Amino acid sequence: MIDLRVTTLEHIARGDSLDRVMDHLCRAFEANFPEVTCSVLMVDRGGMLHPLAAPSLPDAYSAGLNNLAIGPNVGSCGTAAYIRAPVEVRDIAGDPRWANFRDAALPLGLRACWSSPILDPSGLVLATFALYFRQSRGPTQDERQLVEICIHLCELAMARHLRVTERERSANMDALTNLPNRRSFEQTLEHIDCDTPGSWALMLVDLDNLKTTNDTFGHEAGDRLLQETAGRLAKLASPDRAFRIGGDEFAILIVAPDRLDALEAFARHVLTHLGVTIDFTTFSILPEATIGFAALGAQDHGAADTRRNADHALYHAKSVHRGGFRGYTPDMSDPVAARLSSISAVQAAMAEGRLRAWYQPIVRLSDRRIVGLEALCRMVTPDGAIIPAGAFAEATLAPGIASQLTRVMLEMVAADLRLWRESGIPPISMAVNVTATDLRGSRLLSVITQAFAGDRELIGQLVLEVNESVYFDRHDRHMAATIDALREQGIRIALDDFGTGYASLTHLLDFPFDSLKIDKSFIDRLTVDDLSSTIIAALLAIADKRGATVTAEGIEHADQAERLGEMGCPFGQGYLFAPATDRSETARLLIRHAATGPISAPMPLVEVHRGVPPSPSARFPSPGGDGQISAGTAR
Repeated sequence: MIDLRVTTLEHIARGDSLDRVMDHLCRAFEANFPEVTCSVLMVDRGGMLHPLAAPSLPDAYSAGLNNLAIGPNVGSCGTAAYIRAPVEVRDIAGDPRWANFRDAALPLGLRACWSSPILDPSGLVLATFALYFRQSRGPTQDERQLVEICIHLCELAMARHLRVTERERSANMDALTNLPNRRSFEQTLEHIDCDTPGSWALMLVDLDNLKTTNDTFGHEAGDRLLQETAGRLAKLASPDRAFRIGGDEFAILIVAPDRLDALEAFARHVLTHLGVTIDFTTFSILPEATIGFAALGAQDHGAADTRRNADHALYHAKSVHRGGFRGYTPDMSDPVAARLSSISAVQAAMAEGRLRAWYQPIVRLSDRRIVGLEALCRMVTPDGAIIPAGAFAEATLAPGIASQLTRVMLEMVAADLRLWRESGIPPISMAVNVTATDLRGSRLLSVITQAFAGDRELIGQLVLEVNESVYFDRHDRHMAATIDALREQGIRIALDDFGTGYASLTHLLDFPFDSLKIDKSFIDRLTVDDLSSTIIAALLAIADKRGATVTAEGIEHADQAERLGEMGCPFGQGYLFAPATDRSETARLLIRHAATGPISAPMPLVEVHRGVPPSPSARFPSPGGDGQISAGTAR
């Protein structure tokens, strides 16, 4: 035994490779106990097994263990690595942990196996040291003593090996959280067994408040939030494995049978223990997360299908119950697939510069003078078709996409306003839609300033239209501060689509707004429903008390415009006056409109029949016929 220590330490001191040191250990052990076959398997940070040394086993047998995921029923070695404790199997033929591997072992005369994990000082499993026996038995006392020595020598050899290979190890680790990273996660899924439905499951954990934390308290606080979340998930996942696969995304690969039988209970357990306050010196943060999960299904053709199903479940959870969890069901796939396709299309359009700003006029109902424009997003397909925003609305629900679209729209609007000013077109108010996501952080004002190059005159023409999701977050002090800062810069706030969804009159009492836009659903019923007239009259009275203006959206018929005018509604917007058009057509319209002087002939009205907008060229003929658009592409 002393010779074994000395010779092995010499190999380590010389800097021999780890596999050579392990081969020496196995051969020395077998020389002491000829009836024993020895093997050492490495365990990577993703929980995959890799043969390191097995000089007396056929290469084909060892190759069958490569890239095998550890788990509670993965032979002696995979199970020992999973539970981080020795596993003694006295009868390979009858032990359930060997069910998937006995056909490879028994023909070799291997009847029993005893495997011990090799751990680093922190308790992380590094490898397994196994003894195979040709009789159905366990290890003798002498064998146990020598295994203890071998494990200690393995720990020394691996400590040196890890120091030497730290760069390679770090390639598979997330430096901030010390969890296996996306690369490790993808390699693990690439090699995981997908032949047995229900044998594993994937749980995706999305941290909902990382951006808010970064914007509010700074990135140091955000990093602390990530680190605390990662540490908690690692403990909650053990003996399964947690990964950090994105900025605020984590994954847990589940193979524990008790968890596989109760995935909902485990998801609830994770959310409960994850949602514990993180205390800082002067403030506290409560981690907020949403979970989606999916088990390997009979219809899954590989790990990619299961991962996609878990993504679908996560999207569904964030759509209907943010802060909760959902397991995958087949009915989730169609809407999620449509949304993911929509997101992909919008991302490609942004990357390729195929987004456009189109403009719909807002008119004064008393004389039909144009008083403003609303900017509407359009996407140009690779073959030149114009797609209205409604066709890719699903993509705008994704916070990252929404913020990018806002930035792109602001940049295009700023460029057009600047060009029109240089062309001598008088200044006009410009409404741009923004989301709650844009207002939750503190960056919107800087995005506007950058897009408009600090041009205060052009910034003063801006009206930001917000929907009901912003009303609910008004009492978020950070959002309130953002809105106040915008208004201080002369940027006006309009409540868009008011009267739909959960919008309430109470929002008119405490939400700071400069303009109110009455939703089209009220306008549609205006001439046939006295209740709509009563509601509109009430909104007009409240807005007047607040010193705010009112615009009626979706006006399509002359009698609607006439009735609104009689009620005292000052402004309107809709196909009756004009559809949305591109910047060139809009510029021509503004030029012709300005040329008529302050007391102009009214814009001609064209009725909309059966919801079909009129051709813009019917009202605004373009010299030479150029610049016309298809009415079907308007909002």
